[in-house]
Amino acid sequence: MNTTERRATAGLAVIFGLRMLGLFLILPVFALYGDELTGATPALIGLAIGAYGLTQALLQIPFGMLSDRLGRRPVIVAGLLIFALGSVVAAQADTIYGVILGRILQGGGAIAAAVMALAADLTRDTQRTKAMALIGISVGAAFMVALVLGPAIAAGTGLAGVFWATAVFALVAMALLFLLVPAGGEATFRPEVNARAGGLPVVLRHPDLLRLDLGVLLLHLVLTASFVVLPVVLESRLGVLRTDHWMVYVPVLVLSVAGMAVILAVGERRRILHRLLAGVAALLIGAQLLMAGFTDSLIIVLGALWLFFVGFNTLEASLPSLLTRFSPEGFRGTALGVYSTAQFLGAFLGGTLGGLVYGGFGVQGVFLFCAAAAALWLLVALGLRAPVSTDDQSVSMEAS
Repeated sequence: MNTTERRATAGLAVIFGLRMLGLFLILPVFALYGDELTGATPALIGLAIGAYGLTQALLQIPFGMLSDRLGRRPVIVAGLLIFALGSVVAAQADTIYGVILGRILQGGGAIAAAVMALAADLTRDTQRTKAMALIGISVGAAFMVALVLGPAIAAGTGLAGVFWATAVFALVAMALLFLLVPAGGEATFRPEVNARAGGLPVVLRHPDLLRLDLGVLLLHLVLTASFVVLPVVLESRLGVLRTDHWMVYVPVLVLSVAGMAVILAVGERRRILHRLLAGVAALLIGAQLLMAGFTDSLIIVLGALWLFFVGFNTLEASLPSLLTRFSPEGFRGTALGVYSTAQFLGAFLGGTLGGLVYGGFGVQGVFLFCAAAAALWLLVALGLRAPVSTDDQSVSMEAS
């Protein structure tokens, strides 16, 4: 990467990471503090956790298309302001319904497709996959930070403080857009970064892109559903004080990075990353089954969490990179929009279905539900073909 590409990628990765940090921050705490809100039930708590995913899913493609017309930066700024507004609404709410409304507004700032499109605008073809991968890694990093920072903020300021923090993160991200990301270079309907007319049907018929879309949907479904009950398990069954949950998350997360690095290194060096995804899905299945069967054993839960985080971080970093390899130039904008839609739809389904399953079948039911979802991803991943190399990315998608 040249200096401009490094600066653009780093700036956009930080912005995207801060945005996702604001969304992830409630995951480790809401199941513990949400029952203090008026009207709270397990189903409504799950809905509040995942509600942002619905508006994110509905608006990713429209916001991406709008960024083609108006420019990336105005759309990103507007999305961050909407997200900050939703955070303020949730921070001031004292009922579960007010928090759900705030979460829906948070999701209205659907900037993922616009951020990734801007990254594509500001990088050369040969460096674009690397840029997308780094942005994907920022999501995993945001998730890890959220698991530590969320409980710390909630312990000092309660649930409202967590939402105020998310508003601050949005405003900081908006400032960084102008301070870190180089000006200029945005494309308007440039074929290699924007969707062409009729691109959506073509993307939706591409089998490998659909497998990746379903993969990220199921990944975030499992993530969100797991955190409907995981904080409850740590506190109620394992006796870990809610202020000490970070002591569980930090060592597991740090060690999981090593496992992720090994998988990614082997996959990239031998060009078999697409084949390793099924094995990563098997890690997720094993983690969920262990947590379903041994919720009273701290050692086993720690091991299961390590497996889970290795799998989650590996997929979060590798799926966007693979998507850019499967997507020919003329359809990359549409492919990124569909991918982002699937990602956030998974979060919505995970929170909503996780809350319903928890209310009906308890903690074990949620973990078994997540294991079944991961098993579906394993079956889907088995059919993934080898992506074309960078030199072959000019091949038209219609040839698929």
